[in-house]
Amino acid sequence: MALVAIPPRVEASLWRRWRYEAESGCREQIFVRYRSLAKAIAARQLSRRPAHGAELGDMQQFAYEGLLLAMERFDPLRGIPFSAFARRRIVGSISNGAARLGELDAQHHARRRVVQERVRSLTPADTGGAVERLGDMAAGLAIGVMLADTGLVEDADRGDHRPDAYESLAWRELHALLGAAIDRLPDREKWVIREHYEHGVRFAQIAQVLGISRGRVSQLHAAAIGRLRGAIGSGR
Repeated sequence: MALVAIPPRVEASLWRRWRYEAESGCREQIFVRYRSLAKAIAARQLSRRPAHGAELGDMQQFAYEGLLLAMERFDPLRGIPFSAFARRRIVGSISNGAARLGELDAQHHARRRVVQERVRSLTPADTGGAVERLGDMAAGLAIGVMLADTGLVEDADRGDHRPDAYESLAWRELHALLGAAIDRLPDREKWVIREHYEHGVRFAQIAQVLGISRGRVSQLHAAAIGRLRGAIGSGR
């Protein structure tokens, strides 16, 4: 587990500017810094539970909930390291969340919720024919599958996706198009795409970090997917 490197003075400034000066952008940076801590705790907690219990995706969602709760309750003036303060809240959130999941519902639970969330976001307005609307939604979901499963969305320090020898020239060109299109997205749309597809952060949690409604996150997601689809269609 490696936290995003931020000098102590910079982190202290982030806490002060968020908690006492209401700079919402600082909350995003704090969340990104400690997201890896939440993911590591989720993986460790999963390894201690029966194989038929919750999946890693479930554990990560509970861990993110605990991290967000810790961020809201943390007092930087008390002199306690946030990592120590957050760890107990994250573990507690995972334990409580896992207890809420029945064993029969745990299988594929997180994956199903994420897919449903994306479908709702990409469901087109009631314009045009039914076949056309279905085609629009299918195209958006297909792009989402590529983003989630092919390594197109990555942190800057993880390097580029390298297609193997079995991938076709057309597939590699599509990767290049999408990668360039992601880089051109407006900052908030890019942040939503990276957090959701690379790190599995759900729309509700993104909304809490950004200080906006879940509906607005859904709109940003749909707009970003629309831009990516347009980039593929135009070939640039």
